[in-house]
Amino acid sequence: MRALDAGILVCSDCHQLNRPDQDDDAPCCTRCGSRLHERRPNSLIRTWALLLTATILYIPANVLPIMTVNFFGNGSPSTIMEGVIELIHADMLPIALVVFTASILVPTFKLVGIALLLYSVQRHQPMSARQRILMYRFIEWIGRWSMLDIFVIAILVALVNFGNLASIEANPGAAAFASVVVLTMTAAVTFDPRLIWDNTDMDDENG
Repeated sequence: MRALDAGILVCSDCHQLNRPDQDDDAPCCTRCGSRLHERRPNSLIRTWALLLTATILYIPANVLPIMTVNFFGNGSPSTIMEGVIELIHADMLPIALVVFTASILVPTFKLVGIALLLYSVQRHQPMSARQRILMYRFIEWIGRWSMLDIFVIAILVALVNFGNLASIEANPGAAAFASVVVLTMTAAVTFDPRLIWDNTDMDDENG
């Protein structure tokens, strides 16, 4: 049984449980006064919009150079994948694996995972609620590691600046990649996980 079936609404701001009057067309939280909703308004539409924007920016994030490393005045811009290849050639395989995982695998998994979650909820695909909620929690947990590359670049740009001897510059690919990370993290927040259980109840009734 859901809290909604018992007439209980959860405040999205302070998480207070409220039992509003059924005659109240605009119920508010008894603790913080925020407007109460059965589910986050336009959750699926907002999440799809953020996801599609992140998918579009994911292309320049991988095609455009992410940073330029200069030694003695010489250097060339490199994309994420080119940086991974350079690390492999420099016999730094563990670091290359970390960068590849954080910069390629994690964003790709988040984009595909959120898309599958949205599609399964909207189209009532044969996926159990447990599978959906595990996917959602994993997407939320793994999102924090997507910023690893951006943090590394920001630290290197701030610390490595020795004029013509050695310097590191951030390139447009870094901005695009940071935008993808922020958008996917926001998409995971705007998605209302309670829709998973609503969808499961509908599937059980249809079955």
